[in-house]
Amino acid sequence: MKKFFALALLAAAGSSMAAQNNVGSCGWGSKVFQGQSGIAPQVLAATTNGTSGNQTFGITFGTSGCTQDGVVSSSWKTAMFIDGNRVALARDAAAGQGENLDALAVVMGVDKADRALFAATLKNEFAVVFGDEHVAANLKSVLAANDRLAVYATRI
Repeated sequence: MKKFFALALLAAAGSSMAAQNNVGSCGWGSKVFQGQSGIAPQVLAATTNGTSGNQTFGITFGTSGCTQDGVVSSSWKTAMFIDGNRVALARDAAAGQGENLDALAVVMGVDKADRALFAATLKNEFAVVFGDEHVAANLKSVLAANDRLAVYATRI
């Protein structure tokens, strides 16, 4: 029974952590486990932030590495769009243009001035982006490697 409870607690912490975009960037947990990767440090950081309430306190009062002017963001819309339109996006990316590629740029908030480069990059890196089932992660890597488009990698 104790093992079941521990597993349930880890699963809940994991889903809570996913909702927080892998812990966040402030609070004691984020600072104590900064730079560590893997499930255990993420769960421990999320648990530290969640159980002590220090992240909420930090955001409210601007302490523990938190700021009061932060913007709540989510990449779920982009991921959902990519998953739901994978075939059409692949077709448009291969051509370097198309309404699905334009729609992805809009969903991601790509500036109009960067959209031609965005489309050309997806066309040039087609094999990397659409080479396996991890299209969103691949796209994020490709954008992060481009100095001008790197800002958009955080929106995936």
